[in-house]
Amino acid sequence: MAGWRAALSPKQREAAAMAVAGIGLTFLEPLEKGSVISAFAPMADELRVWPLLRRLAREGRALALPTVQGKGRALVFRAWKPGDAMAKGVWGIAEPMADKASLQPDVVITPLLAFDACGWRLGYGGGFYDRTLHELRLRKAPIAVGVAYDQQAVDAVPHLDYDERLEWVLTPSGAIKCTGA
Repeated sequence: MAGWRAALSPKQREAAAMAVAGIGLTFLEPLEKGSVISAFAPMADELRVWPLLRRLAREGRALALPTVQGKGRALVFRAWKPGDAMAKGVWGIAEPMADKASLQPDVVITPLLAFDACGWRLGYGGGFYDRTLHELRLRKAPIAVGVAYDQQAVDAVPHLDYDERLEWVLTPSGAIKCTGA
């Protein structure tokens, strides 16, 4: 899947990013006023979520991006808005500055390599999002939304008892409600 993504042209990447931004999070409406939406700074060939985040900011949404606290630890989400200065985090991933407020997201937009209709996602093997979703779900009921190209759908993603499911996957062709089966 990573190889397939790497082969996409800049034009294909831009079209996918704009399609996802055009859909936005309308499938979750109405979100409560003051809901916090976390997303991620895309790495390498991940679908670019910056246009989606700009749309959400224009809509007045409270946004947050993750910061890595270390191997085996959950992510911490810090307040972010377009134009904020960013720090260079683990693996060179942009993240909010340490002085930004820590927020508890109501919607967690996650990256992935592959997903299935049941809501299982294949990440990069570090377990950061599974650990983070588990900890968040002990305190509240965040909605987990994967963001992916349509072609990243597979018949079944192998999963273990510590893996956390997505409720939705947002692709350029639309939002997919995961069955949870």
